Amino acid sequence: MNTEKILSVVIPVYNERNTILRIIEKVCALDFVMEVIVVDDGSTDGTVELLKQTGFDNRVKLFFHDRNRGKGAALRTGFGHIAGEIVAIQDADLEYDPNEFAEMIKPIIEGVADVVYGSRLSGGKPQRVHLFWHRVGNGFLTFLTDLLYNTTLSDMETCYKMFRKNVLDTIRIKSDDFSVEPELTAKICKDKRWRIYELPISYYGRSFAEGKKISWRHGFSAIWTLFKYRFTD
Repeated sequence: MNTEKILSVVIPVYNERNTILRIIEKVCALDFVMEVIVVDDGSTDGTVELLKQTGFDNRVKLFFHDRNRGKGAALRTGFGHIAGEIVAIQDADLEYDPNEFAEMIKPIIEGVADVVYGSRLSGGKPQRVHLFWHRVGNGFLTFLTDLLYNTTLSDMETCYKMFRKNVLDTIRIKSDDFSVEPELTAKICKDKRWRIYELPISYYGRSFAEGKKISWRHGFSAIWTLFKYRFTD
């Protein structure tokens, strides 16, 4: 694989003191990563202090919100500072393995894809078995996405989305919260210029006791977001 440093990784973080350093370390271990943009979204558990006192690789850039504004707001801040030709989103927990980026980036480098989704639901990689109703909810949201946008995604809610920078340049994120996931998917799928690919990824999901933040309640806003951006910009 071409080891030229071309990937910008944006990490939104909120109250992930126990995992954030390990995630940054794993991302920095990838030799094709140009920069790691960490946006703390008003953490209150000591994450801010930990980030400020840690000496990082010079590729790591830190940004801080003065209050919790949501994942969408954190991504908006991060996307405003990217320099790489290709951009990926990485959550600050350990549910997703950054080593998957090596496979995800290939279709973009090879010139066949503009966007690559890492699917937790297409099989072939390790998956933690739990949270049945999350699976049902994600399946419904993915079905709704495919119906509204005439596509064949298998996991629209995945964190692992990788884009050419010129794709993101056409998108103005409006959501501040977790609705950013369906918003990004809606706007990418609606613009038929973009070639979207999926690859299976591993998934080491957490329980709520272990720190999982998204719940079934977010499904209602996701449904509204999918309908809204089908018919508006």
